[in-house]
Amino acid sequence: MKTVYFDSAATTQVRDEVIKDMQEVLASQYGNPSSTHAFGRASKSIIETARKTIAKQLHALPQEIIFTSGGTEADNMILRCAVRDGNVTTIITSPIEHHAVLHTVEELRNEYNVTVEYVKLQSCGTPDYEDLERLLAANDERKLVSLMHINNEIGNILDIDKVANLCKANNALFHSDTVQSIGHFDWDVEKTPIDFMTAAAHKFHGPKGIGFAYIRKNSNFKPLIFGGSQERGHRAGTEPVHNIKGLETAFKLAYENLEEESAYVQSLKDYFKTAIKKAIPEVKFNGNCDDKVKSTYTLINVCLPMSPEKALTLQFQLDLKGIACSKGSACQSGSGKGSHVLAQILEEEDIQKPSIRFSFCRYNTKEEIDYTIDVLKEFV
Repeated sequence: MKTVYFDSAATTQVRDEVIKDMQEVLASQYGNPSSTHAFGRASKSIIETARKTIAKQLHALPQEIIFTSGGTEADNMILRCAVRDGNVTTIITSPIEHHAVLHTVEELRNEYNVTVEYVKLQSCGTPDYEDLERLLAANDERKLVSLMHINNEIGNILDIDKVANLCKANNALFHSDTVQSIGHFDWDVEKTPIDFMTAAAHKFHGPKGIGFAYIRKNSNFKPLIFGGSQERGHRAGTEPVHNIKGLETAFKLAYENLEEESAYVQSLKDYFKTAIKKAIPEVKFNGNCDDKVKSTYTLINVCLPMSPEKALTLQFQLDLKGIACSKGSACQSGSGKGSHVLAQILEEEDIQKPSIRFSFCRYNTKEEIDYTIDVLKEFV
């Protein structure tokens, strides 16, 4: 059976070079990084080299990069520490953030009685910047803004510099879930006054189970996980050296090939958009995903014209044809719940129709798009 993988926003295929480097570390660099003998020092060197590689690309300091198990842990760490250690009493976020942020914020409201404000959304799903400015200026409470750079379901791009400067002007901290953008977009934390960011290696052709948090210096955060003094005291636990090496290799390759690969993936998205509009004229594009400037080049989210009854079997039919895609965030798709993102921005009529996210990467082809469009057209 032909197979097509259009779900890279959920997770990506691991590059061959990443697998090779990880295997070499697993085979020969098995010392505990906290040990002082030669085996331990060799492992520690791998970790610190990776930290420097990431910091240099982001224009950050090595000590500002903290390795975590992925984006969810990094988001939890930053939000919790901002409240517990950073004197934050008000969190401003949006109703279409990833649940790693939304659920954490709700827990912090219950545990610490923090005030949670949700910025209004434009009809396309982008935060209303005027409303954000109003919320920031409302009082003198210590605030943290948490808004994702790229929405993982509809692909909208936040004006990160605008938000960062608004936060700075109002003496607020700024955290952005950048899981969908690290490895796909250039970053310079010297030019963009952002305080906290998060990344996950499996979003840019690295291994699962490893990511990092960028935490600007002098944040004075204490660890959430206690034990040893790993990660410069920020996160206890023996580091997964092979995963960190895999993250570094994937990260380096992502940025070394960024211009070429982003142009190729953008061409795939453009081709998909044109092909599906021709095959199914009534199709709608959710959010800003059909806009080259306001949306990421890596994904497209489409609303298909069919009855709710028929829609129930759409993803099953796609799976039978070997096509992998997502009806929403992969973190939620197994729960049976609808998309909390689309529920905020779609009209009631369109909420009843199936919306599918197709996300692309360097391994995809136009032939795969042709096959997928044919399957969709036949089913619709």
